[in-house]
Amino acid sequence: MSIRIIIGAQWGDEGKGKIVDQLSSQVQQVVRYQGGANAGHTLKINGETFVLHLIPSGIFQDHVQCTIGNGVVIDPEALINEMKALEALGIQFKDRLSISETAHVILEYHKVLDRAKEHTAGGSKIGTTGRGIGPAYSHKTARIGIRMMDLLDPSLLKEKIYRNIDEVNSALKMMHQVPIDNAEDILQQALDWGQTLEPYITDTSKRLYNSWKKGEHLLLEGAQGSLLDLDHGTYPYVTSSSPTSGGACIGTGLPPTSITHVMGIAKAYCTRVGNGPFPTELHDEIGETLRKIGHEFGATTGRPRRCGWLDLVALAYAVRINGINELTITKLDVLDTFDHVHVCTAYELDGELITDFPLRIETLERIRPVYETFPGWKSPTRNCRHRDELPSEVKSYLHRIETYLEVPIKIISTGPAREETITCY
Repeated sequence: MSIRIIIGAQWGDEGKGKIVDQLSSQVQQVVRYQGGANAGHTLKINGETFVLHLIPSGIFQDHVQCTIGNGVVIDPEALINEMKALEALGIQFKDRLSISETAHVILEYHKVLDRAKEHTAGGSKIGTTGRGIGPAYSHKTARIGIRMMDLLDPSLLKEKIYRNIDEVNSALKMMHQVPIDNAEDILQQALDWGQTLEPYITDTSKRLYNSWKKGEHLLLEGAQGSLLDLDHGTYPYVTSSSPTSGGACIGTGLPPTSITHVMGIAKAYCTRVGNGPFPTELHDEIGETLRKIGHEFGATTGRPRRCGWLDLVALAYAVRINGINELTITKLDVLDTFDHVHVCTAYELDGELITDFPLRIETLERIRPVYETFPGWKSPTRNCRHRDELPSEVKSYLHRIETYLEVPIKIISTGPAREETITCY
């Protein structure tokens, strides 16, 4: 039996969805453990592209049980629409999908509050997607949140919704924003959601524990990336949950002793969406080329991603805080046409070299990346199916990543399709 956590080892958008889909053939359970509909996990199967926002990426493997864990904040409207779209493709959810009864719910007032805060933030904008993720997690922490189980209790649901709207309206008034005046509509919509989703709402923590004790193989799927972690990321330019490996246990109810593998997913270069420090960001033609070749636009928002060279200092930090013991490198093919490839192996700060990732924003904004340069391979890698088939320059590049991080690369993705993958087990 094994329980493997799939971790975004950078700022998100590393290609976790494809890898979860790839590994799902070997497991019985796939579990989303944090984040919300701001995630966009893209899969390309049989020439068709699918983007999943809440449903685990194992849903396209017919034998896999999929679970949305307690650490996820769920927009029921988005979830129901996603289910309908997949059902139109022939995907069946009966006896295959479980939703944690203690997962928190995103309602309309969370989205209104999210957009209002971002609008009034001025130059301090975080760059949120406006989908209510942060306010929902804030209500969870403040112990006034609404959980999936509450959708099945009309009297309790009404009490909570009306109380929360009063609080939200007070906040909106302080920001000189229009108050919410459709509480009854919000309540009715939530009741309708509960009726639709009731067959799937259950005690997922107990189910997952029983699966583990039976010896089943599980994949725990994170959203976003380690450097966006609320505690360990580039605060305040972070998400509102814990995409790190520690968050996987909290977001599923599985014990830490059950975890056997922590796989970090990293692009062969770096990207970031939204505001915040990005040491290796390229504001030149090379950065634009990476964006164009890599189709670096958000799967959820469509926003262009900021692009730069691979940062091994930041990646080593992600390895340390997650206990990553295996790596996947994605989008290797994006680098196929470059004359030279650069990798950041240290930072320069006030004339001194450092190899630790600073967590002070002001420091991150002052550092300068120090690069090692590798010859480009100027050869397509998409048709390679074994590591031995890769050009020698690619092998040197990958070997440097492994030796720097002291972690073996187990999977290499050379394109978005399932078959464009090299497995090194």
